[in-house]
Amino acid sequence: MTVTLMWEAAAADGRGAELLSWAREQAATLPGEPRRREFLTAPGDRVLVLTWWDAPYSADLPDLADAPAALVRREVHRWRFVSVSVEPGD
Repeated sequence: MTVTLMWEAAAADGRGAELLSWAREQAATLPGEPRRREFLTAPGDRVLVLTWWDAPYSADLPDLADAPAALVRREVHRWRFVSVSVEPGD
């Protein structure tokens, strides 16, 4: 089974690049080795980190910490997903 952990934070004004850099550094130091890491950004200086793990849904998996308060404008959001299918695009 593949479990995907999603971590999303909204950067404080003008600190999106710094938050992204912090998140990349944190993801590189997670214990264990995820199958994949992906970093995304969105308007409003939001940063999203996805990590894929070969593990059961209930596994205790390492996740990114909360970002330093000075880098974010609200609490970090986290979700856990399990892939049910992958379909090729056109």
